[in-house]
Amino acid sequence: MDKGKDPRLHIVTVTGIIEKDGKYLILKRSEREVAFPGFWTVPGGKLVRHEYENLPRTTDVAWYGIVDHVLKKEIKEEAGLEVEGIKYLTDLTFIRPDDVPVITLSYYCKYKSGDVKLGKDMVDFAWVTPAEAEKYKLISGISDEIKEVDHILKNQTS
Repeated sequence: MDKGKDPRLHIVTVTGIIEKDGKYLILKRSEREVAFPGFWTVPGGKLVRHEYENLPRTTDVAWYGIVDHVLKKEIKEEAGLEVEGIKYLTDLTFIRPDDVPVITLSYYCKYKSGDVKLGKDMVDFAWVTPAEAEKYKLISGISDEIKEVDHILKNQTS
């Protein structure tokens, strides 16, 4: 690790598992990505200060709801879709190949509207069942998260 880096600082990312008619959206990452080039994943992205600091604060010193805001923005940028009903699923931490630690907050949500339009960092997409997801070169853990969301949604009471 570079001596100039603060080991306490992490990149924070959010991801969204989008359900539509019993299938889940997966996206293929570009080969030029630092972490997991060419792998399949779900939409998401980094929390970046300049993307929220000019938004109105919800208290005199803070912003509530920024994770939802960023997740909706990233899903729109990466997949061209609108989503609703965002719910927390889990978190994970890993260290990128460039030695940067990442905390990922994983959420799930329902498709609301739009047609998939890939953003600049994605090269392909598919709507898959949990069983179909296993046939793709997914980032480790994504398939398990899709199965978990599928289980949650199928067992919700109306």
